[in-house]
Amino acid sequence: MERNKFDLDELRIFCALARGGGFRAVADDIGLSASALSRQIARLEERLGTRLFNRDTRNVSLTPQGETLLRLAERVLNTATGAGAEFDAYLAARRGRLTIAGLPSVTAGLLPSIVSRFLAEHPDVDVQINDALSDSVIRSIEQGEADLGFTAGAVETSDRISFRNLLSDRFVAVGAAGGTLSERRSYTWSELVGQPFVAMARGTSVRNLTDAACSQLNLLFRPRFEVAHLATAGAFVAQGLGVTALPVLTLPVLRSERLVYRPLTEPDLVRQVGIIWRAGHVLSPAAMAFLDLVRGTDLSKEVPEPFTQQG
Repeated sequence: MERNKFDLDELRIFCALARGGGFRAVADDIGLSASALSRQIARLEERLGTRLFNRDTRNVSLTPQGETLLRLAERVLNTATGAGAEFDAYLAARRGRLTIAGLPSVTAGLLPSIVSRFLAEHPDVDVQINDALSDSVIRSIEQGEADLGFTAGAVETSDRISFRNLLSDRFVAVGAAGGTLSERRSYTWSELVGQPFVAMARGTSVRNLTDAACSQLNLLFRPRFEVAHLATAGAFVAQGLGVTALPVLTLPVLRSERLVYRPLTEPDLVRQVGIIWRAGHVLSPAAMAFLDLVRGTDLSKEVPEPFTQQG
């Protein structure tokens, strides 16, 4: 019913009088005159249809109805205070949830150090990482399933997607230690494609760029193996079943001491790694704080150097 609807201010005034025990003293504390306070309480009692206070010439005391309302009012005010504090924490990016979608090669090679720095400043933010292929990353941003996305390759800014380029991720040749890439030198795409080749599956950013490089050179590209996961490609190459070409950011996924990495030229192939978010929509405070961190970080320092301590 309408009569049982309260605003927080009148509940605070009611609770102050219930705890204070006198109109004049409470009125002074809350900055009202005693008569104004009396009128507010009278209007509340009239709307509720019940007496909340027993009054005499010196003091006021709660009626049973007033005692019941006091318990309920304190519960409401405590909840409101807690909700206000929680929302303040959300606005300050101290609380909340952040969902990041990204290509596995990017999330593995780039995100760990960035997320670590973010959580050092925002330890109570719940961060979720969703690994996905490029089309799925873009779709998750468009549909609002993720706040931010890390992609590779060209992504055009549109009325649905905002894009910021972050760094260039160059391709290198990958082979087994003691195998066909044992010479410490640069290798060309023609040399690499002429050997048994372990390729990433069609539809991946790595495969799209590999196909483009071969097309540019008019090379017949017939990979010996096609695999969906980077770890599988690394295991096949380490076993001596072929060679491959991968961007530097993918190399931490391979984690094999039986692999060597060589410069890859003619052409020098790079993929552009960037961050995307939903255009025309306000980012959450946590997402905005993460985006600011990314913008303020020299990400080229996060890319591993593959040619140190190589056999």
